[in-house]
Amino acid sequence: MNRLLLLTLLALCSLCSAVSAGELPSVRNKIYRGFYYFKTEESDSTLMLVFNDMVVYPQEVFVSKTQEQFYWRMVRDVRKGLPYAKLIGATIIETYEYMETLPTKKEREDHLKAMEKEVFNQYKPELKRFTRTQARVLVKLINRETHQPSYEIIKAFLGPFRATFYQAFGRIFGVSLKADWKPESDPSDALIDRIATRIELGLL
Repeated sequence: MNRLLLLTLLALCSLCSAVSAGELPSVRNKIYRGFYYFKTEESDSTLMLVFNDMVVYPQEVFVSKTQEQFYWRMVRDVRKGLPYAKLIGATIIETYEYMETLPTKKEREDHLKAMEKEVFNQYKPELKRFTRTQARVLVKLINRETHQPSYEIIKAFLGPFRATFYQAFGRIFGVSLKADWKPESDPSDALIDRIATRIELGLL
């Protein structure tokens, strides 16, 4: 199982440079706080106040102790996976733009191979501690951040053969890289989205 998580995350994070999770902003959810001064064309300083969007959910009501325990386990899993999902989402565009500057296919392939090795060494200790459930949650969060399944991301950057390999390997352990993201209709996805949103807003 640890090998599955390492291979899957390695394939996705091969897009990313050697930065620690959470350092880069999310493409999907860029959150600013407080107030800022900026210069106008006339060199005047203008104050800008930033009011973040606020999402309000009804208070959680649990019908049993088992349901409450499940909820807090999901909070733990989302909190663990969200920084990685944001890192991947934020760097996809950056990596794509950098790849466009490389003149040959060989240079692009060499760059991706080097990134795989670098990311493997960086994230291996943490990813070894992911459980199967946390891997499933992470795949969902990646879809949430990038608006596309992990399978399609790997296919775009590493090719259909390797995407198919990671998908087949993941399915052995019950983790599908093609998993849909439907928070509007799937209760499980809705719960993950709700928890992630509350974490992003500092409410959880």
